[in-house]
Amino acid sequence: MPANLPPGLPIVPDGSGDSPGFAMSENDFEAAVSDALDLIPPDIARTMDNVAVFIEDDYTPRPGEDSDTVLLGLYEGVPLTERDSWWDAGSLPDRITIYRQPILDICSSREEVVEEVAVTVVHEIAHHFGIDDDRLHELGWD
Repeated sequence: MPANLPPGLPIVPDGSGDSPGFAMSENDFEAAVSDALDLIPPDIARTMDNVAVFIEDDYTPRPGEDSDTVLLGLYEGVPLTERDSWWDAGSLPDRITIYRQPILDICSSREEVVEEVAVTVVHEIAHHFGIDDDRLHELGWD
């Protein structure tokens, strides 16, 4: 993955077109996401609470966002570090979405896709635990 494309962060393609991308079936991509989730240590997985993981083809920018915004993944919810006793009362699950096409667009092999999916999944799960992008950068997860 090019260094200028951090996983899970809004990115704007530079338009250089130097990577043709990689073709992968939806089933194979889903398996890569499942394998990435299986890599989460069991003690950490057990502490995840009320979070669902989805795969979508592409991110649609929201009103007010740059229409060229590209995401590899997105965490939506209330991080565990910000939940109070009120949170459990009827809260919807947190949502992690992994965006298939942007990941395929920046990868040129199956191995790169598997690695990028794993990094993106870890990145978004870290947000569930309240770890922000600056801290992830400090830890080398970008």
